[in-house]
This record gives sequence, C-alpha cells and structure tokens, in this order.
Amino acid sequence: MAVPIAVLDCDLLLYGRGHRTLDRFKLEDVTDEYLVSTYGFPRQFICYLVDLLGATLSRPTQRSRAISPETQILAALGFYTSGSFQTRIGDAIGISQASMSRCVANVTEALVERASQFIHFPKDEATLQTLKDDFYGLAGMPGVLGVVDCTHVAIKAPNAEDLSYVNRKGLHSLNCLMVCDSRGVLLSAETHWPGSLPDCTVLEQAALTSQFETELHKGGWLLGDSSFLLRTWLMTPLHIPETPAEYRYNMAHSATHNIIERTFRTIRSRFRCLDGSKGTLQYSPEKSSHIILACCVLHNISLQHGLDVWSAPATGHLEQSEEEYEQMKSVDSDACRVRQELLLTHFS
Repeated sequence: MAVPIAVLDCDLLLYGRGHRTLDRFKLEDVTDEYLVSTYGFPRQFICYLVDLLGATLSRPTQRSRAISPETQILAALGFYTSGSFQTRIGDAIGISQASMSRCVANVTEALVERASQFIHFPKDEATLQTLKDDFYGLAGMPGVLGVVDCTHVAIKAPNAEDLSYVNRKGLHSLNCLMVCDSRGVLLSAETHWPGSLPDCTVLEQAALTSQFETELHKGGWLLGDSSFLLRTWLMTPLHIPETPAEYRYNMAHSATHNIIERTFRTIRSRFRCLDGSKGTLQYSPEKSSHIILACCVLHNISLQHGLDVWSAPATGHLEQSEEEYEQMKSVDSDACRVRQELLLTHFS
C-alpha cells in the first residue's frame, strides 16, 4: 500500500526513524561565540525567545516528530541573519532545508502576533516627556516624539502583470514606513506598502497618520524629511533656509532625523535577509512584509537586552531618493504657523 508523501516529515525521509535529527543540537553544548557567529545572537537572547514563543511554537502537529521551539527559533534566526537557507545551518541543528522553511514561517508568524507588544508609542505622559527630553539632548530640537522615514526592501516579482510593487528604480520592493526614538527603538512599523508608492503617499494612507490626527499629541511632533508634507504633527526641513534661525533649525532637524537612517542601517546589518546582499526576499508581498516586521520585533527585543551597538552600513541594500513634495503641493497653513513658532521660540 502506497504511503502519501504529504504526511511524512522531510527529515524522516532524509534520515530515517533511527536518526536523532531533531534532538541533536543542544544550546548548552556550544559557546556563545558560536551562537553569535551562526545565529546572530547570544545564548541569553535565544533563551528569552524560547520562553516568549515556546507555547505558540509547540502547537499540535500532524507530523510524526515535532520540531522543538528551540530548534525552530535557531533555524529562523539563522535565516534572518544570513539571508539564505544555508545547508550548514540546517546541518548544525539537524533539519532539512524544507523544515528550515517551515520553521521560518512558524517563528515569523509568532513574532508578528506579538508586534504590538514590542512596537508602540508610549501612552503615559511621563514616558512621552522622556522621549522629548532624549531627542532634545541630541541637537536641541524640542517636542520630538519620534523620527519617521521610509525604506525599501527588495522582493521577488509577485507576477509579470502586477506593477504596483515596481519602484522608481524599476525593481520590485516593499516601501516600509517606520518611526523610532532617540535610541533607535521602533515605535511604529508598517511594512506592507507597495514599492511603487512614494513616501508621501504611504504616509497619507498609513495608520500612523490616523493615529496622530485623531489622538492629537499636543505639544509634540514627529520629524520627517522633505519627501513628506509639513503637518502640525510632522515637522519637515525648510526647502530654502534664509535666516540664521532657519539654518539652525535645519541643522538640528537633520542631526536628529539622522537617527532613523542609522536605525535602518543597523536593522539591515543585523538581519541580512533584508539588505539584498543574498538577493531579494523570495516570498509573496504578504509573507515578505511579515518577515520584515518579525525582524523589526527582534530589533526592539535586542535593544531591550542591551544589544544596541550602532552598526556600519550594510552592502547591497536597496534605497532610493524621493522627490521633495513640500514645494509641489499646497502647504497646511496651521502647520506653517506651528513651524514658524518653533523657529521663533527655539532657534532665533
């Protein structure tokens, strides 16, 4: 009687029932140096993820032998930090590349489920004031609740006819809108926008805009570059500064906004699956968006664990300069008034 292949574990087919494939790797058997070099993170961080995700990753399975949460997390970290399903990673933890792929999918969804737990703006006034104070300490820009920008991540073409993901460079990508604090902790991450949309349009349609326009964070604002429109809650640089105060404002704005660029470089350097050096993400836009968001969650968790060293720019990543929009569209008069008051009060 023929046995349906679909119900057999790939590792069972490869190694047979007598092979200790899924239990071969033990965290306690290797050094921290090995874990960092192979999976990108130290033992304490990996153990935290096992505690955090273990229950979710231990869901019932129809397979003859379930892969442990520890092994699934190592497989996913290996992919996130290397950018490929490398045979050496699968060999090290004793699973096939097909099982590696399933592990990445499981861990990705588990992290995405917890995104709001780790990526959010603070609610209490004391923490919001701390945000402002920390930003002010960088370059003297007052009232800043976060710095916002977009970054593109290359993906495979969804299909030959779908041009919505083709960006201005003619490449397929997702345009990801993110906000971070003065340490690079992400406060907002929307990773699903098609690459054809310019930054300004992404922000107009984003949940971030609805959040700031409905909750009205009085006395505070985000900083964005000139690809965004000036708003009462979003301060942009002056297109052509003329006075000393305007020059000082632009300098403080640039020095503060640079934090988001450094954050993008850190994320790409740590999670090489996003930097394009090993090719584009070979998934649908939805799955690619989830992988990016999962890496954002891990970025914030790593900062909580003190892994906050700024990284050098990664090679091969996909970036594109956007047009400046402020001078092309009608500017919000209330927003101009807010920025002018800021200039007069703090930079004159």
